[in-house]
Amino acid sequence: MTITPGSKAAGAAKNDFVAGMAEIAREAGALLMEYLHQHVKVEYKGEVDLVTVADRKSEALILQRIQARWPKHDVLGEEGASIETGSDYRWYVDPLDGTTNFAHGFPVFCVSLALEWKGQRIAGVVYDPTRNELFSAEQGSGAYLNGEPIHVSKIANLAECLVATGFPSHKRHKNPNIFFYHQITLRTHGIRRAGSAALDLASVASGRFDGFWEFNLNPWDTAAGVLLVEEAGGVVTDFSGGPFRLDSRETVASNGLVHKALLSEFAAIFEGRELEELPNPVEYAKTRGK
Repeated sequence: MTITPGSKAAGAAKNDFVAGMAEIAREAGALLMEYLHQHVKVEYKGEVDLVTVADRKSEALILQRIQARWPKHDVLGEEGASIETGSDYRWYVDPLDGTTNFAHGFPVFCVSLALEWKGQRIAGVVYDPTRNELFSAEQGSGAYLNGEPIHVSKIANLAECLVATGFPSHKRHKNPNIFFYHQITLRTHGIRRAGSAALDLASVASGRFDGFWEFNLNPWDTAAGVLLVEEAGGVVTDFSGGPFRLDSRETVASNGLVHKALLSEFAAIFEGRELEELPNPVEYAKTRGK
């Protein structure tokens, strides 16, 4: 049977995928919760890039479930899972987004699963097991939180926005985001840096955040969350306003109403225009206690 996008069969197939994804994500989330306070052994993939037994156990479970239901699908996972069969379907698996938080017992992490068909993202879920919140989206069918429709916020003034960002776990000394953080802090209600890009994107989709940006994310970080934002009525691009791609090294997501303003701020920062100087700690130290 050939399924084409937009057909009733395609809609039914996507529904089946989302339902299956939800089951798998909840099972993986339950596994993560079992490990949360066990002080699991931490290993290093880089200087500060962590991985735990929970990451690996979660990915193994997810891979097993995908292979059992959809044995001919390709899979790309953060912790090394890779199945290449030449299928039109490809899964993007982050078995534990927010590993550093998890390793420290800070309860902000999730399971993120996405599926694309011939390069189009058609379904995705982000599951937060600490709050039992399951975000889901289907191409052309909207975005949902625990089965209820969600939509991006309606704030149109950047100065009234709450936005989010993240910092890389490798080559942090070469990342310019601290400058973006400082400038955008001065132009919004505030910035949150919680440590899970997938949850940040889900929060944009649900209207909790009005925008999000980050450098150097991977496909498994963004695949599900970007679909959530788009299906919730938001916009996702690169820093220049170009189309978002899974291999993009720049991700900007917003409610759409403040997207142009965010991009304008980013352009000014890249060009060194209208920058507020970072306070000099040496000079500040001279005024302490006065």
